[in-house]
Amino acid sequence: MKPRTKRITMIAGGLAALAVAAGLILTAFQQNLVFFFTPSQVAANEAPHGKNFRIGGMVETGSVKRQADGLTVHFKVTDTAKSIPVVYRGALPDLFREGKGVVAQGRVGADGVFVANEVLAKHDENYMPPEAAEAVNRAHETNRKATQTVVGGGGRQ
Repeated sequence: MKPRTKRITMIAGGLAALAVAAGLILTAFQQNLVFFFTPSQVAANEAPHGKNFRIGGMVETGSVKRQADGLTVHFKVTDTAKSIPVVYRGALPDLFREGKGVVAQGRVGADGVFVANEVLAKHDENYMPPEAAEAVNRAHETNRKATQTVVGGGGRQ
């Protein structure tokens, strides 16, 4: 083989190896990518079906129900506009409480219940996931505008 042919073969082999490595890295990254959705987005069917994602908001007061097995917990996550029922089997974080911020990872079942395989609770009084805080603020603003429209008559006099 001529030196030029060897060089071209080596470069082509290196580029092929680089392309395979990049493809494997991108595939692994895409499989591990988990998006965040609010309860309002999940209720509007904006969340992916059949794929894992995260849902975040506040644990609705009065919604936590523990099963007799001691591991299964049913609760609702709300952004004050919509609530999504969640079921989780496992030990909950120590900071998990009604009325506090929570992020759950899992997928929505055929019955519309979010089946969580991981639950994360806020770590102090000042923390809420930024996406959840923004969603709660948006929901409050939407509720405030709706209330003004209903109370104010919705138009000019």
